[in-house]
This record gives sequence, C-alpha cells and structure tokens, in this order.
Amino acid sequence: MAANGVQQVFAPVLAAHSTMQSGADRAQKEQAHLYLEQFQKSEQAWTTTLAMLEANNVDAAAKLFAATTLKGKIVYDLHQLPRESLPNLRESIMRNLATFRAGPKPIRLQLCVCLANLAIQMTEWKDVLPLIVSTLGSDPSTLPCVLDFLRVLPEEVTHGRKIALTETELQMRTAELIEDNAQQALALLVQYAQSSPAAAQNPQLLNCITSWIREIALDNIVNSPLLKVVFDALSAAEPFEAAVECVCSLIAETRDVDETMQTILVLYPQVMTLRPKLQEAAREDDTDKFKGISRVFAEAGESWVLLIARLPNEFRALVEAVLETAALDKERDAISHTFKFWYDLKQYLTLEKYTQARAECVDLYSKLVDIMVGHLEYPKPESGDEKDLFEGDREQEEKFREFRHQMGDVLKDCCEVMGVSECLHKPYNLIQAWVQTYGPQAGPNHVPEWQKLEAPLFAVRAMGRMVPPDESVMLPRLIPLIVAIPDHNKVRFQAVMALGRYTEWTAQHPETLQPQLDFIMAAFEHSTKDVIRAAALSFKFFCNDCATLLVGFIVPLQQFYAKHLNSLPVSSQEEITDGVASVVAKVPVDQIYPTLKLYCDPVLQHLVTIANQAKDEPEQKLLADKINLLTIFFELVRPQVPTGQEHPAVKYCQELFPILGNIITHFWNSIPILERVCRCWRYMVLSYRTAMRPLLPELANQLTQGFEKSRQGCFLWATASIVREFSTGVEEIDQSLANDVFVFYEQQAKTFLRILNDLPPEELPDIIEDFFRLAADMALYFPTESIMSPLMETILLAACSSLTLLKEEPILATLHFLRDLLGYGRNAAPSSSFDNTRHDVPPQIQNRVKQLVMGGGVQLVQRIMTGMMYSFPEGCFPDASGVLLDLFELMPEQVASWVQNTVGMLPQGSITAQESDRFLNNIKQRIQTGDIRMIRTILQDFTASYRRRNVAPREGLGRLEASRFRFSG
Repeated sequence: MAANGVQQVFAPVLAAHSTMQSGADRAQKEQAHLYLEQFQKSEQAWTTTLAMLEANNVDAAAKLFAATTLKGKIVYDLHQLPRESLPNLRESIMRNLATFRAGPKPIRLQLCVCLANLAIQMTEWKDVLPLIVSTLGSDPSTLPCVLDFLRVLPEEVTHGRKIALTETELQMRTAELIEDNAQQALALLVQYAQSSPAAAQNPQLLNCITSWIREIALDNIVNSPLLKVVFDALSAAEPFEAAVECVCSLIAETRDVDETMQTILVLYPQVMTLRPKLQEAAREDDTDKFKGISRVFAEAGESWVLLIARLPNEFRALVEAVLETAALDKERDAISHTFKFWYDLKQYLTLEKYTQARAECVDLYSKLVDIMVGHLEYPKPESGDEKDLFEGDREQEEKFREFRHQMGDVLKDCCEVMGVSECLHKPYNLIQAWVQTYGPQAGPNHVPEWQKLEAPLFAVRAMGRMVPPDESVMLPRLIPLIVAIPDHNKVRFQAVMALGRYTEWTAQHPETLQPQLDFIMAAFEHSTKDVIRAAALSFKFFCNDCATLLVGFIVPLQQFYAKHLNSLPVSSQEEITDGVASVVAKVPVDQIYPTLKLYCDPVLQHLVTIANQAKDEPEQKLLADKINLLTIFFELVRPQVPTGQEHPAVKYCQELFPILGNIITHFWNSIPILERVCRCWRYMVLSYRTAMRPLLPELANQLTQGFEKSRQGCFLWATASIVREFSTGVEEIDQSLANDVFVFYEQQAKTFLRILNDLPPEELPDIIEDFFRLAADMALYFPTESIMSPLMETILLAACSSLTLLKEEPILATLHFLRDLLGYGRNAAPSSSFDNTRHDVPPQIQNRVKQLVMGGGVQLVQRIMTGMMYSFPEGCFPDASGVLLDLFELMPEQVASWVQNTVGMLPQGSITAQESDRFLNNIKQRIQTGDIRMIRTILQDFTASYRRRNVAPREGLGRLEASRFRFSG
C-alpha cells in the first residue's frame, strides 16, 4: 500500500513527462509542458522529486527530470522549506548520490549540483568538504560522487547570483566554501591522482582540476604532482579532451604575464614538448588529437603574445608551432583556433615599441601568407563533377565559404606586418605562374587547375581594404593580369570582386579605369548569375569612387543602365542605381535637373506601367522595388544650391510627387508600396531639407490622409523627418511654419490614439514603435508645444498601455520617449532644446512633467515593474530601470509608495515577507541618505530575482521534446 501511495504521488508527473517524450499531438504536449512547469514551482515538488528518485519503477529520463527539478527548487525555492528540515534534505541528496554512484552520470552530476547549491545557502553547515569526503570518500565506489561534487562546487559558487543571498552573505559563503577549502581540495586531488595509474588518467580528476584552477594559487598547482598528471593525460585517449581543457585553463590563468612569469617559465617547456605530438597526429590523420593540441598552442600564443613581442627569439618556437598547426591542418578544422593569435600578435608588432620584434617575425608572416592562400583553394571533387565541388555536402560548402573570409582577415593582418606590396607580391607570383603554366591551354569553358588561379585572386580581393590608394609597386602589374584572366565562372567572379576592392586606387590611376570598367561591364552579359551579381556590386564601387572621372560619360552610362536594369535581380538593380546616382551627383548644378530626368524618367515610366497592371502581391512588390530605385537618386544626389535659387532636385520631386500620391491612394492596403513611398518622401526631406518647403503642405496632407486610411507606421516614420528638418531650431524656419508642423504632428497623434483605442496594443507593435520615436523627436525639437499640449496626458496613458507588449523594439521606443520626457521634469533636457546658456528647462515645463507624473505615475510604475518581473525582453531592462530611476529622482517619496503598492499586488507565495521588507527598506534607506542612483541596482536585482524564480522556465523542460536522453554508467 505504501509503495502504491508513493507511486500515486508522482503518477501525473510521469504521465506528463511520458507525453512530452511521446508522439502525442502538439496540444497534448503543450498541456503536459504547462503542467510540468507548474509542478516544478509547486511546494509538492520537494517530496515528489525525492520519491521519483528513490522509486524502482521510474525510468532514467524521468529521474533526471526529477533531479533537475530538485536543483531548481534548491536554487529558487528553498524559502518554501522550514529551516530545520534542511539537514534531512541534505541526507536525502547524499543518500541518492550513493545510489547513483555508478551512474547514469547526468543524474549523479545534477545531484551534486543540488548538494552544492544547498551548501551555499545552508550557511549553518560549516564542514561541507569534510562531511562529503567522510560520507562518500571512504568507499572507492562512491569516489566518483566526491569528484563530481568537487568539480561543481566552484562553478556553482561562481554563479551564485541566482541564489537569494545578499552580496555580503554570498561573499562570506564563498570564502568559507572555496577560499578556506582550497588547500584541502588540492590535497584531495593530489591524493586521488597518486592513488593509482587509472586514477591519474580519470577525466573526472582533470575536470576537477580545471574547476579549481581559479581558486587555488596557480604556483601551488604548477609545483604539485598534478602538472605532470595533466600533461601525461594528453598522451592517453580517454582523458585527452579533459586534459586539453585543463591545460588551456592553466595557460589562460597566466595572461597577466608580468604577474605569472615564473609559472610561464615552468609551463612553456611543457607546452613545447607537444610539438612532435602535433606532427604525429597529422601523420596519423587523428583529427581530434590534432585539434586538441592545436587549441593548446593557440591558447599559449594568445596568453603569452605580449612576451612574444617583448622576447621574439625566446618565444619564436611557439609562433612556429602555431604556424605549423596552420600548415598541417589538411581538413581545415583546427586552423580557426589560430586566427585570434595572429590578430593579437599583429596588434603588438605594429606598435613602434616592437619594431624589432616585427622585423624578426616578418618571415613567419610571409610563410603564413603562403599557407593561407593554399588553404583558400576550392577542393577538387573525387567524382570530377565541377558543378558540385563539395559532392552534395552543403554544410561543408557553407563552412568553407565562411572560413575563407576569416582567412581573408588573417591576410589583412599579414599586410600590416609585412607591408601590402610584399603581401600582394605572393598572389601576383601565383597568378603569373598559372598564366605561364596553364594560360596557353586555357580556352572557353576550359580552365585547367582553375583552383590555383581562383585562390590567389581571392587573396588579392581580401587584401584590398589594406592597400593604400598610392600603392605603386604591385597593382600596376596585377591589374593588367586580372583583366586578362580566362572565363571560368568562379575565377571570373573572384576577378570581378577583386577589382571592386581597388576602386579608390583606380580613382588615383585613371589610366587603368577603362580596361577595368570594360571587364566589369562585359560581365553583365555572363551566363552565371553570381558573376552578374558580382559585376553589379563592383560597378557600384567603381561609380562611387571614380564618379568624378565618369561625369564625362553620363549619356553612355545611362544607356548601359537602361539596357541592363530590368534584367537584374532586385539587389543588383539597387547597386547599379547607387553607382550611376553617385555619378549624377557630381554633375554641375545647372545640369542636375536634366540629368535626373534622363536617368529617372525611364524608371518612372516603367514604374507607371507596372502600377497600371499590378494586381497581385508579386507585382506590387515589383512596384515597391522600382520606387526604391528613385529613392536612391534622392538619397545620393544632394547638390549645394545657393539660397534663393531654384533647387533642381526639388523641381524634379515636384513633377514626381503627384504620381507617388496617386500610387498611395490606389495601393493604400499594400504595405511594401506604402513603406517605399514614405521612404522616398522621407529622403526628399532629409536630402533637400528646407528647399522642400513648397512641397510641405501637400506632403503633410498625404501623410495625414495616408496614416488615417492605412493605419501603417511608415507614415509616422516619414512625419518624423519633417519634424526634425522643420523644427524651431532651424534658422530658415519662421514661427508660423513651425506652428503648422506642430498642428500636423497633433493630427497624426490624434489618429494614433484613436487607433490604439480601437485595437489592443499587441496588434499594433510597429505603429507603437514609430509613434513613440516620433513623440521622442517632438519632445526634442518642439519641447514646449508637445509637453504643454493637452494631448500629453493621453499619450502618457498610451505609453503605459504600450508597455504590455512582448516585442522589444516598441517597448524600447516607448521607454526612450519616457526617459526624454522625464528628463525635462528633472531639469535635464535630452538636448540643448532651450537657448539660454545653462540650458535650464523653464519652470512651467518642469512643473508640467511633475503634474503628468502625478496623474499617471501609479500606472506607469506598475507597468514597468510588472514588465521587468514578467514580460519585458532582456534588452529592455536597462531603459526600464532607467525610467524608474528618473521617477525616483523626480519625486522619491511618492514613487517609493507606488513601488510598495506594486509589490503588495504580487501573487501570494511568490516572495516572502522578509524579501519584500528587505527590498522596500533598502529603497527607503537610499532615499534617506540621498543615494538615489543605487535604487536602480536594487530594482534590477529584485525584479531579476523574482523573474528567475517565478516566471522563467526551469531547467529540464526544454530538452524533453527535443531528444531522448542517452545514459552511460
């Protein structure tokens, strides 16, 4: 009967757990997940989890769930237990630990974590390590439990911020558990390591050493028998991975080289003894061993990089070892470990202080370039199928592409150490060698050994950013070689991309422009899409950087633009438009209008044609993309026009405006089209600023009507550009115009408030974000008008309502608006909005903000604290606590009262009375001492602790559905 009774206690838990692992439908799994989540936070979970662990008829996966749940209870819910019951809980955990001494390992480890977290909080337990050792250390079969506990104790103490102890209590407990036990832990590890050859190679031992490395004085470890144990373990298969981790942790602790020089002198020879093992691993194709030893060399290089710069001869062998790692890495699996080292070393070697070291390392970086370019080569498929170089392995292909760009960064480092001309000489030699060897055999669709040509071209491309425009040694020889390469899709792609990296150089060497531009423009006719995309991107760069040289070719450029534009993918259309717009921007002011018409009218005509027949979504998307091409012209063509003279670009905008207005009216329910038109209008305002004044009334009208009809935030986004450009702070703006702009804003605000009244915030996240960004601009540029407006009370209520959202961007926009608004109340305007020398906020505005806070502060505090405890995304916490701090600085006593009311509304049992009192008393003390700024930390700690305990999902749930557990003894 008793056994059945115990089983009945956890039967629902087992059933829900089984559902999560089964093939049940989604609704059943969600119901089971919810039940288990509630169970984990309940008081019944204490007895139920222990019963599950001790029952014979519960499977290993369910027992792991029980152990994980118990850990969560100890970390977050220990307050649910009477203090006098804690010794019994400790005994139960230790008893279960002994039961699971042989495994499964995950359960044993979780129980050790339970015991460690209990030890941290059970401050009356003073003999933690002696009790564990005496209870579980005398029997060889339970020694794995002691080792696991030793391993997790420092880790759990380090992460003790989850636990409900004060900072002072946690510091005291850390001293008791770690600092006071460091020597005993070292003695235990040494004793165990020397107990048998098998013990010395036990990965558990090495994991323990790794955990305690930061807690035990480094010299004590290095001068103990453990150092030999750790390095010897690198020669055995089973402990190898744990030994690599341990060695790397030891080395990492010596990064402060001046403080740890004696330890480094002990470790360095030991590390260098591994070099033959690296070569051996490469010979035997032992990938894991090669990667592990590579990690050790990379960690040593990164940690001791300052010593290499100071003593390049003494530490040259280490640099050579890292270089050898790169050279021997056939699979390119380990080389990535070395990238940061080469960057860090470059950072030192390029300092004047280490000029001598740089000279002594140049030959190593020279070899590094050769190695990197070799690794850049595409593989040769065994099947001989040139169309699928990775033989169907898409993951490997993606990995190779990413890897190449990382190696390109290493080549940039080499340029800084060796000099760009010396670096460029190496790929030049490889290209030249290919031309001499294979050039005569190359023809259409036949480029032998193309990988050996493509790789150095990629290297040339990667180095582009490092080459100064006045380089005169290699580029005059390289450029003619590149524009003469044979036509192979991957080689042509790389050549086109490489030329695009040297356009700043070309701008200063105009004699090389024509052949390069011919080569790139010819690539628009290529049969491969990737080559055409590369050509569009490089064309953009050529036009951007060589615009002045191309002004004389306005007509042929337009013909080329018109010929290819509509056949390109959208991104490439934007790139070549960006290019030709850069050239148009350079023509004389008196030619701007006809030149804009020459380029934009064909685009506009095509746009109107599409608009007349666009019915379905793809056609509307095409129309939106065409509108964006016009926007690019307005974004880039920004001529300096003398005051009083007609603005040629605005003249063209006036012709275009009615067409865009008709499109808005006709396609009012197409979001892509509305967004692109608003973006176009926005750039007209941003580029031509007050010259847009003739268009302003009609633009404001279109934005007001468009927002009212479509309820899309893009109209508010465009409105914000007008607010910024036509604010009272702009010299050319008179008060009458500024008043008109404010009336325009009020119309948009009233529409927004009506929409928010009709629909819940969760249906309007984008509009909310755009409105509060606009409201923040108004507070900045029209502070008096917007803050004194009768609308502000309602806007503040709308802000409170918007803080119920779960999406980060609108919450941040709302919080930023609130912080700006509250700044005026504290005489800390968000910018120099007022002209007097001290930038003081006028008293009537300060009083108005305080009045607003008194009216809506209760709700505001409640919303923000609720958000921080329950719903805000993590990225919102700094600004949310910032708003609360601003409120406290504005009226501390009143806000403290509102915080107290909010805490009083929390669900019963979610916090203890002691925690609530401590939190509120801390706030009161800070107010009394005038240390208001510390309240922010108090609020953050309280809300984070509450959220972790009561809201955040506990461990053990997320993994249930994802996979079944595998257990080993």
